Amino acid sequence: MKSVKKSIKKQMVAVFMGLLVLILGLIFMVNSNFLEHYYTSRKTIEMQEMYQLIDRALRDGTIDDENMQSIWRRIQRSNVFVLVMNEKHEIILETMQEQYGSMYLQLMGYIFGKNVGDIVVSTDRYNIYKAERPDNSGGYLEMYGIISDEYLFLMQSPLASIKDSAHIANRFLIYVGCTALVFGALFVWFFSKRITDPILELAELSKQMADLDFNAKYTSGGIDEIGILGENFNSMSKRLEETISELKTANTQLHKDIEQKEKIENMRNEFLGNVSHELKTPIALIQGYAEGLKEGVNDDPESREFYCDVIMDEANKMNQMVKNLLVLNQLEFGSDELDVQRFDVVRLIRGVLASCDILIQQAKAIVDFIADEEVYVWADEFKTEQVIRNYLTNAIHHADFEKRIEIRVIQNEDTVRVTIFNSGKPIPEEDVAKLWDKFYKVDKAHTREYGGNGIGLSIVKAIMESFQQEYGVRNFDNGVEFWFELDAKSLK
Repeated sequence: MKSVKKSIKKQMVAVFMGLLVLILGLIFMVNSNFLEHYYTSRKTIEMQEMYQLIDRALRDGTIDDENMQSIWRRIQRSNVFVLVMNEKHEIILETMQEQYGSMYLQLMGYIFGKNVGDIVVSTDRYNIYKAERPDNSGGYLEMYGIISDEYLFLMQSPLASIKDSAHIANRFLIYVGCTALVFGALFVWFFSKRITDPILELAELSKQMADLDFNAKYTSGGIDEIGILGENFNSMSKRLEETISELKTANTQLHKDIEQKEKIENMRNEFLGNVSHELKTPIALIQGYAEGLKEGVNDDPESREFYCDVIMDEANKMNQMVKNLLVLNQLEFGSDELDVQRFDVVRLIRGVLASCDILIQQAKAIVDFIADEEVYVWADEFKTEQVIRNYLTNAIHHADFEKRIEIRVIQNEDTVRVTIFNSGKPIPEEDVAKLWDKFYKVDKAHTREYGGNGIGLSIVKAIMESFQQEYGVRNFDNGVEFWFELDAKSLK
């Protein structure tokens, strides 16, 4: 494989080294420029807190109590020195235990205005100064003012230690930084190699796959993202090999499909034959009864009315079959657009039951409707009504035994299932798969008796497939159940 000028390994090392240098530089800058300022701020707060404690002790008269020992220890731990003097310049409290020493002189200097420094905090009771001493003892943070309304005080904390600490820390940081850069570079180089080697293997694998060589496999393994990617490469290689094999098989199948063109033509002829057969009987009846009327076979009004009823009934059957064929054609060829909306399927079923009430009474059937008050679904409401109406009329015409019809609306997590059961004889198993075919009739004599033409379930099949939803039929010992499902949330 050709070398890569901008390899990930080199980039990772460069980024890590740059980031480490940046972090070390920032720490160095913070130590040099902000550590003293932060230390001064903290010391200022500590001095103000000590001022409050001592002021309270002086006012309460507890300055000599044993309870104040903890305050003195805290003052000493904080590296702060305190001197309190009365108006007669007598020392009443000091932490350095140096009678009339340097702090006394510095306090006198403040009293006479000789000690002047940069003011850090200023109030009406005290000032906090950042002062330099001429004796080269280093800078100090000093707090001077009045405490407990009658005493003068001075607090002092040296700043030289923090400067020395920052200088030592910076020097130590340089040593540690150089060591970290060396070992960090070695570590990143080793770590990046463990990442880039599998990537290079994947790159080589992709090149071999591009050359349609599917024998190469990713072998480095691992449970991290690269390992998962390698497994996906292996799966993709296998899948591509299978797909190419499937394409070759599909190409062979295409030739077979072309050879089956004659069979498709036969199916079309069969369809036309079925339509002709279905229309032949009503046309013959209409023609025969019309000729009888014309020739006056029966002159009595009752017979003529019977002839007219037969003609009208057969014409109505022909008209209904033509309408069903048109609907089926639109559904199968996708020319009938869906009007998807959210509606209450329980309300829709109740409406269909009301419109079919006469048929139910004529069949002397008993209908049980089991559902919640409201169940909303997403679908084409008009086409859903066609499905329910086809199932229900089918159940009414085939109800037998106790002539019971049971309709259920069952809510699942994402779908709603509607089932319509009718008591009677089960459908023969050899006929179940053919129920959805056009013009197929299990009991041709019974179907002809109520005017069926074998198209209703074909319409159901076309509608449900346009919904992209499931449908079907189940046999029971005492009857048959047709069912379909609708989306309860949104279209898939």
